[in-house]
Amino acid sequence: MNTKQILSAVALCALSASACAETTIVLGYAGALTGAQAHFGKDSERGIQLALDEINANHPMIAGAPVTFELDAQDDQADPKSATTVAQRFIDRHVSAVIGHQNSGTSIAVARLYAEANIAELTPSATNPKFTQLGYRTTFRMLANDTFLGQAVARYATDALHVHRVGVIDDRTAYGQGIADVFVDNISKTGVAISAREYTTDKAFDFGSSLTLIKGTRPDAIFFGGMDTQAGPMLKQLKKYQISAPLMGGDGVCTEEIQKLAGDALNGNLYCADGGRSLARMPGGPQVRETLQGQIR
Repeated sequence: MNTKQILSAVALCALSASACAETTIVLGYAGALTGAQAHFGKDSERGIQLALDEINANHPMIAGAPVTFELDAQDDQADPKSATTVAQRFIDRHVSAVIGHQNSGTSIAVARLYAEANIAELTPSATNPKFTQLGYRTTFRMLANDTFLGQAVARYATDALHVHRVGVIDDRTAYGQGIADVFVDNISKTGVAISAREYTTDKAFDFGSSLTLIKGTRPDAIFFGGMDTQAGPMLKQLKKYQISAPLMGGDGVCTEEIQKLAGDALNGNLYCADGGRSLARMPGGPQVRETLQGQIR
């Protein structure tokens, strides 16, 4: 329902109480609800639904008319092509706004479609700066972008870990390559040597050849541009190949799930940057965590 439709519904309220009761505002959410990144997508979906439930429980009003918010959650499989199909569904349904998409690649792929349909796209997790640099007035981001995150990891690597040589691997996605490029650009300015630059895909889980090559360059740390679903197995393979260099990354690897994915290979050897406070330190954060965990049970 767009702004004109909402105002029309408000006008009907003056004539019919039943019309007021039928005013529903639909918000779209798009993320990976299946596949390797589903834990990201489902977490976001649960958080959004929790927020809408709380809002609806307080009987929200718009321009004096009662409204109810409804969530239309769709699986874009973290794939730009699937994201385009989901975006067209939202456009055809005339949703009022879209929360998403989850990934940088998917968000960038559909930004023009939402702009042409005049639908606001608010991403809770896409950090590639190009998303908002496209210049569409309908695109919004609610967290730090890769420029900030990549700079933060590079600064920590030099100031706290005192590295001299760093190996770099990225998954070639808009997110992974983007944050790796920022990291390389910033740390290179400090005189740190990039001992090797390797590439993989977001579907790969065997990094043996890249890690073997990087091990030969004797790095002080390894930076990975990608998600936790790959960082977990990568940590296990660091242990397997007896590579003592710690793994570094951005917010894509800063998750609770990484503990499950890496197992005992995670042993104080992971450093990552996340935009914003942890849930435990946010006002009301522990209560939100408890509520969300109750939904999962």
